[in-house]
Amino acid sequence: MKTLLRRELGALWQNPWQLALVSYLPILAMLALWWLFSAALPRQLPVAMVDLDNSSLSRELGRHMAANPVVSPISFASLPQAQDAMNRAEVYALVVVPHGFSRELKTAAQPTVDVRYNGQFLLVGKLLAANLQQAIADAMKPLAYSKQLARGANPHQAHINIAPVATQTTALFNRNNNYVGFLVPPVLIALWQLTAMLVFANALNRELEPAARQEAIGMLPRLGAKLLCYTPLLMLQGLFIHALLFGYLKLPVAASPLWLIPAMLGLLLAVFLIVAVIFFLMQESARVVSFCTALFAPAFAFMGVTFPVHDMPAAAQYWRLLMPSSHYIDSHIALVSYGVSGMELLSKNLSFMPFFLLLLPIGLLARKGLKEAQP
Repeated sequence: MKTLLRRELGALWQNPWQLALVSYLPILAMLALWWLFSAALPRQLPVAMVDLDNSSLSRELGRHMAANPVVSPISFASLPQAQDAMNRAEVYALVVVPHGFSRELKTAAQPTVDVRYNGQFLLVGKLLAANLQQAIADAMKPLAYSKQLARGANPHQAHINIAPVATQTTALFNRNNNYVGFLVPPVLIALWQLTAMLVFANALNRELEPAARQEAIGMLPRLGAKLLCYTPLLMLQGLFIHALLFGYLKLPVAASPLWLIPAMLGLLLAVFLIVAVIFFLMQESARVVSFCTALFAPAFAFMGVTFPVHDMPAAAQYWRLLMPSSHYIDSHIALVSYGVSGMELLSKNLSFMPFFLLLLPIGLLARKGLKEAQP
């Protein structure tokens, strides 16, 4: 085994791409992803506003939109121009104030303010929809209050009639609606898993080289050496992620992040087993990397962080179960948000056990050996 480990380390040192994957490249990518979300809250999102009424009331509506920290209204002279800007993704939403808006409001009619947002940007769309609705409601309250007074209601009763039920929304685990704590951990875990897949795939694909095929050492010892060589290096990347999140960024956590180490190790072992099975079945470098990438690329979408798992199609839910990151993120959320005990968290790691059933086909395929190289 010592000889095999020296063999792997020597091959690693001679491969600049593999060396970059286990050292600086993922770190730079992780820091870049964190920088994208470092603002914590989306602010000043561009919104197209078409004021066809051009009244004092419609201008008041525009001022309320501009006062909202999330919305940055941009005036357009016509609806086609605003639609073109939205199609080009220059704005994320569109607000149209129709002709006669002010007159209809004052005559007890019910005019419609047309609000559209781009649903392809899931989080941005939902955020804008909520804030635009709030801005429009706030802009209409003074007029509604005046109407109540004109009908003879006393000031106290007028306020009650405008808002008979007061609502308060309080986030349980993300009180400041911080997008760093919400999105960055699953994004970094998905990237880490993809990096681990590439590292293991590249290490296994090296056995397809003519010089490696001629060696008399069996495939099972080679697999063990690769696992022992690269797992500690990848674990250091995982520890860097958690040091960044809970050490440097000081994201709130309900218990010690050290309880996540077994889940991190389970993720790496599961990724290695999946990649090993695909390697033995395909035994062609490009196909192995392509198939593994297609399998692991949608990991972030299938974690259930931005979209409820139970609302996914059945095929997506089964696909989600094939990705180790989905099992890890359950432990991550349970620890960070719910503060489960250490023993409960360890029991959650049992979800990685089905991946170890892959040891059986790996053992059978390894004993069979690699097929002969094509001329």
